[in-house]
Amino acid sequence: MLKLSLPLNKNAVLVPAIIFLIALVFYFLPASVENILIYDRSDISNGEFWRLLTGHLLHTNFNHLLLNLAGLTMLWALHGDHYTPKSYLLAFISSLVICSLGIYYFDPEMERYVGLSGVLHGIFVWGAILDIKKGWNSGYLLLLGVIAKVAYEQIFGASADVEALINASVAIDAHLWGTVGGLTFPATQWLIKRVRST
Repeated sequence: MLKLSLPLNKNAVLVPAIIFLIALVFYFLPASVENILIYDRSDISNGEFWRLLTGHLLHTNFNHLLLNLAGLTMLWALHGDHYTPKSYLLAFISSLVICSLGIYYFDPEMERYVGLSGVLHGIFVWGAILDIKKGWNSGYLLLLGVIAKVAYEQIFGASADVEALINASVAIDAHLWGTVGGLTFPATQWLIKRVRST
């Protein structure tokens, strides 16, 4: 469905704007504070579980931050009509937690991780599913597109140009697990509705 206006109502803007601002503030934190917040496998193994959450809000450099903030903004422009503060926050947290746990348990070689891109893949998937639920055929194309992108990365690896831009390896497994998180949230909602209706 072709959109001609931005979703500027408070429900659509509130949580994405808060995440945008937090990521911006985190970028300017001193290195000593960043080191307490970054996703670090050994520190998480030693009980510093907050790193599973806070690491997503840090970035390797300004280009990395801009790419992720642009993605966050693009997804709001694309799917913001579906957003409510509660549903967006639940989708965001679902994608974030599953992304972190997926990396932790299934990618043991990844010692450190920062960035929103994994979570954004989940938000993209969730938004595409909401499009489909609204009867918008574009949702199918968006869903197939993100799944094809993640599959391509798993087979062929990430773009060398993007890695050069962000001055780090692209965490393709974060994209995979974020996508799984984006699928898990609506699947869980559907299952809860089915159980309640029986």
